[in-house]
Formats: sequence, structure tokens, C-alpha cells
Amino acid sequence: MNELLAATSLEGGLSVSAITQYLFWVGTVAMGCGTAFFWLERSNVAPQYRSTMTVAGLVTAVACFHYYRMAGVYAEGEFPTAYRYIDWIITTPLLLVKFPMLLGLGKDGKGFLLPLIIFDVAMIVTAYIAEVSPVGGGSWWIFFIIACIFEFAIVYVLFVKMKDAIGRAPAPIARSLRIMRGFIGIGWAIYPIGFLMALSGPAGGDLREIFYNIADVVNKVGFGLVAYFGIKTISEMSSSKE
Repeated sequence: MNELLAATSLEGGLSVSAITQYLFWVGTVAMGCGTAFFWLERSNVAPQYRSTMTVAGLVTAVACFHYYRMAGVYAEGEFPTAYRYIDWIITTPLLLVKFPMLLGLGKDGKGFLLPLIIFDVAMIVTAYIAEVSPVGGGSWWIFFIIACIFEFAIVYVLFVKMKDAIGRAPAPIARSLRIMRGFIGIGWAIYPIGFLMALSGPAGGDLREIFYNIADVVNKVGFGLVAYFGIKTISEMSSSKE
């Protein structure tokens, strides 16, 4: 597989497959750095937000391990589809859990926890079925569309159902939550686009992995950093009042 893809070169002689391999290693390092940062900063925020920092570090720690394994699988000439979806079915619910955690698992946050997890797991399972189906076939399209519907359901919960709860949150947290919604609404749209790259010919699989790798770093490390800055701001505000 890699010999065929190596023939598809970009300007300057760097092949699509080489870029894909490098991005697996970049992903591994980025996730590892994110984990170290989130866990080291955990003690520097208000106690009620430390669990959110722990979850942010868990997301990147799980992803770091899987990216290391995926880099090895890809280097052997295979696409690491199984590892990627194992990663997503663990990390994406943890990402979404940060919303109710930041809102507080009381009246404003608890009601969103179960729907977000159910829609997310359903999205990942149906997307995996599509991913392992023959490209362009009936089941490939059907399960892809179903997965997109579940993604839209997540977006609906975050942008419509959660709108009032976010408005009642402290200003720094509300600001972070709104940006985090953008990561889901816009950042997660990269994944369906990457999925459709499989239709683009022999290099389509590598283009798909490139889309997935870039999106993962942005949506996991960047998502955690946005949550951190909101938490850090409100923690400093609370400290100054004491």
C-alpha cells in the first residue's frame, strides 16, 4: 500500500504517505505535551475545576497512546482504523463530558450528560461501520449519513438546548463553553470531510488520515486549552476576592 501511495508525490518530492506518517508522530508528541500540561496545571486552578483538568489530560493521554500505536501500524503499511475508533469511542465522550462538568453537575449540567454520551457513542459506532464498509457502497453511505445525523444531534444539544445554561454560567466559563461549542460545530465537521476523501482515488485513504490527524490535535489539545483558560481566569478572579 505505501509503495503505491509513495508514488503520489506533492511538489518538492514529499509524498502524501510521508506527510501522513509525520503527522502521526506529531500527533503523538502533541497529545503527550497536552497531557503533561493539563495535569501539571491541575493544582493551579480552583478545586471545583480540577476534575475537568484531569479529564482534559485523560483525553490527550489516551490519544497519545493510540497515536503511538497508529504510527506503528501505518509504518507497516496498514491504515490504523481499529485503533482510531477505539480512541474515539473513549476520548470523544470525555470531551463532551467537559460541558456539563464546567456547568456543574447540578441542575444546569446534569441533564445534558446522558444525551451527549448516547448521541456520541451512536455516532462513533455507526461511523465505524461505515468506515469498514466497501467505499462508496450502500452501507458505506447509509451508516455515514446516520453518523452525521447523530453529530447534528450533538450540535443541537450544545447550541440550542444548552444555550440558556451557558448564559447563566460565570462569564469566563461561558466564554470558554461557547468557544468549545465552536470546536464541536466547526472542528468536528472536518471528520465527515476527511471520511469522504476515501472517494478521491488511490491517495484518498492517506488524505483521510491527514484530515483526521490534524482535526484530532486541534479538537483534543485545543479544546482542553480553551477549557483551561476559562478555568484559570475564574480561579484567579476567585483568588483576588479572598
